[in-house]
Amino acid sequence: MEVTCLLLLALIPFHCRGQGVYAPAQAQIVHAGQACVVKEDNISERVYTIREGDTLVLQCLVTGHPRPQVRWTKTAGSASDKFQETSVFNETLRIERIARTQGGRYYCKAENGVGVPAIKSIRVDVQYLDEPVLTVHQTVSDVRGNFYQEKTVFLRCTVNSNPPARFIWKRGSDTLSHSQDNGVDIYEPLYTQGETKVLKLKNLRPQDYASYTCQVSVRNVCGIPDKAITFRLTNTTAPPALKLSVNETLVVNPGENVTVQCLLTGGDPLPQLQWSHGPGPLPLGALAQSGTLSIPSVQAPDSGYYNCTATNNVGNPAKKTVNLLVRSMKNATFQITPDVIKESENIQLGQDLKLSCHVDAVPQEKVTYQWFKNGKPARMSKRLLVTRNDPELPAVTSSLELIDLHFSDYGTYLCVASFPGAPVPDLSVEVNISSETVPPTISVPKGRAVVTVREGSPAELQCEVRGKPRPPVLWSRVDKEAALLPSGLPLEETPDGKLRLERVSRDMSGTYRCQTARYNGFNVRPREAQVQLNVQFPPEVEPSSQDVRQALGRPVLLRCSLLRGSPQRIASAVWRFKGQLLPPPPSVPVAAEAPDHSELRLDAVTRDSSGSYECSVSNDVGSAVCLFQVSAKAYSPEFYFDTPNPTRSHKLSKNYSYVLQWTQREPDAVDPVLNYRLSVRQLNQHNAMVKAIPVRRVEKGQLLEYILTDLRVPHSYEVRLTPYTTFGAGDMASRIIHYTEPINSPSLSDNTCHFEDEKICGYTQDLTDNFDWTRQNALTQNPKRSPNTGPPTDISGTPEGYYMFIETSRPRELGDRARLVSPLYNASAKFYCVSFFYHMYGKHIGSLNLLVRSRSKGALDTHAWSLSGNKGNVWQQAHVPINPSGPFQIIFEGVRGSGYLGDIAIDDVTLKKGECPRKQMDPNKVVVMPGSGAPRQPHPQLWGPMAIFLLAWQR
Repeated sequence: MEVTCLLLLALIPFHCRGQGVYAPAQAQIVHAGQACVVKEDNISERVYTIREGDTLVLQCLVTGHPRPQVRWTKTAGSASDKFQETSVFNETLRIERIARTQGGRYYCKAENGVGVPAIKSIRVDVQYLDEPVLTVHQTVSDVRGNFYQEKTVFLRCTVNSNPPARFIWKRGSDTLSHSQDNGVDIYEPLYTQGETKVLKLKNLRPQDYASYTCQVSVRNVCGIPDKAITFRLTNTTAPPALKLSVNETLVVNPGENVTVQCLLTGGDPLPQLQWSHGPGPLPLGALAQSGTLSIPSVQAPDSGYYNCTATNNVGNPAKKTVNLLVRSMKNATFQITPDVIKESENIQLGQDLKLSCHVDAVPQEKVTYQWFKNGKPARMSKRLLVTRNDPELPAVTSSLELIDLHFSDYGTYLCVASFPGAPVPDLSVEVNISSETVPPTISVPKGRAVVTVREGSPAELQCEVRGKPRPPVLWSRVDKEAALLPSGLPLEETPDGKLRLERVSRDMSGTYRCQTARYNGFNVRPREAQVQLNVQFPPEVEPSSQDVRQALGRPVLLRCSLLRGSPQRIASAVWRFKGQLLPPPPSVPVAAEAPDHSELRLDAVTRDSSGSYECSVSNDVGSAVCLFQVSAKAYSPEFYFDTPNPTRSHKLSKNYSYVLQWTQREPDAVDPVLNYRLSVRQLNQHNAMVKAIPVRRVEKGQLLEYILTDLRVPHSYEVRLTPYTTFGAGDMASRIIHYTEPINSPSLSDNTCHFEDEKICGYTQDLTDNFDWTRQNALTQNPKRSPNTGPPTDISGTPEGYYMFIETSRPRELGDRARLVSPLYNASAKFYCVSFFYHMYGKHIGSLNLLVRSRSKGALDTHAWSLSGNKGNVWQQAHVPINPSGPFQIIFEGVRGSGYLGDIAIDDVTLKKGECPRKQMDPNKVVVMPGSGAPRQPHPQLWGPMAIFLLAWQR
């Protein structure tokens, strides 16, 4: 919607600085989130330590102009130099619930096209401590009957942790060590890298039968608590032992119900039983319970090894395996082998001939074969031999050999494979031997040697096989770099010689080989042929999109180039302007055609010729488009983000000013910039201020500056900046400016800390106190907070205004202290004055102290001011003179009183050179809070000098 409104905002005059401010990227990594510690390792290496499951937050702070783009990458770990496949393009890297595998080195790369990119790194060390595992072992050389009649016992404790864990062994509640008990030995086995400790009980004694605890610790790093595991060693402790209710190999028929029992024959403590299947999980419907495995209606895919494992952490696990074989047969094949001795590939009378038959069966060795000739069982003779397990053929194959082939041997031979006495259907294969039985030949049909199809369409590659019998055709790829077929297999069988491909893609182009199989036909050298597949696809062009800027009256050449395509040529190129087809001559420049590109020349850029140009390039398969946006409008401004201390606050009013700086991107590409249109809008508001800012000639790299004043603390604003040339409005740039509390420094320029920014002016929480000060405002305070204590708002009385306070409810106790410490100041004057507002309301108010910490000779804290007790629901101001002798800090110390109605707050802290005002309390500085019964003092004028603008804000 469009809103016309008035905005009161004071703007000071515009300034230009004629200096080149383009600078290469600089980067620095800072941490936030839940880091345990950041330390310097080996001087140059930063290490960020974090607990597994916590949130990792890394921030890459960048400088440079234009504003650098940030990319986060990571190496897989200290032993790998490979980067992750994915990258994060953001200044802040955040990983929720970080896992140990996400540890490693993280790199922040910042680049802005000026100079070389800036790269910084930090190593993230993820800390964790798993549950320990305790196992018990005996001396292997002393095995006799009962487990603990042996002389030596080893208790082995293993844990995964980072950093390496510290181990403590206990017998009962007593800690064990070498020096206190000669009967024990504690050591770390070789090659365990600190993750294992062994307790050795030498020459087992009666007192050694006890409870042993292995306690592991990472010394509370990242707050990770210690963990422990206990084992009770007795004279009956023994490793697990098993037996099965069936033989190790179990052969069953399909459809039968299978039950296998795994029986414990020993073990103390009582072992746990578990069934597993390899390969893959247990079959669907299988039930493993209390050591019994049940598989209903077993089928052929259920064949495999089933393992029963018993564990009780004593000795090695006991394991028994059942090889379950479900009877099945599939894939009946035959082979015709002419006389091998004479190396003949044809069947000839007077030569030997061998017919072979094979099926894939489970169990393979139980298959029986029977041969028939012309429907009758084949009879053995001197010239007809039946053999099994031919070494030249797959295992368990039946061969029928015909010696000195006669004409009477011609006929139809049938091979039948069966499982005697099992309800498994027989499989058979038929072979015809005659004068017409000849080896195969293979060829590509005429006109099918090269197959050309369009991408996304189906394709069919065909090879013809002649001969009797005709074997299957095997397809493969000839290209070495693409050895796999589109199906993902290296070899694919087709019974009719046709390889069918669905939705071909350009990477399927290449040479394909077809060859005869050596089964279901002659066992001779394979015959082969080749087919070429060409996949046509639409063209790819550059540029896909291009922004072309030029000053008014200057010529422009637009060029659309063909990158790739099949066929690799331009069949036609059509140019359009704003969607309308461009006629050839003479009013519109003619597009010059070439085999790999198309060009369009504009003699002069004008307002009428500015707009969108489109070049549609076709190669008869499809088309692609180059888009050109031609105009004389100016590029967008480039906001300068490295302005030192851009924010300045004002003590008496909740206002601040902001120094806005920018450069103009490529100012010489178009006509000179005449002025800028500035628009400023408070976030979450519709009203905006609009102002035209005239400029003289702007040069590349010239820093432009404008100061916004009377912005309301702590609100953020959206700033929009649009350059104008003789052509008109250029590209707009926008940014959000946030209020940032200036770090308080004692100087003649008086700065006040309002605590409106999260950085709280560089103040920090003292690590040696009992609890912390809290930053809040009326919008963030706890609605269930204690009544009759603490301020409802800050000194300004606005709900958005922040202040610092101490919360004295549980678990706080009488005398607990919270300290807020300022930055370190270098003393450049003899006297300073600390001014601040305080709020001390509640019947249990303790004390508020102001201390000065001198850094000239160590850290010495001196009391400068103190106040105790209930002072009413009112903000009051204090002026405290100090005279530090050297570098110093000021400390606000809140002390908890006798109860929970004792919240103390401070706001608007000022440190300035010179003496304090003689009048310690200015009536205008006293603000009585609503509900106290006293009238509220009028607040000082917040806006100061104002300018009134009439504007239209488009949303």
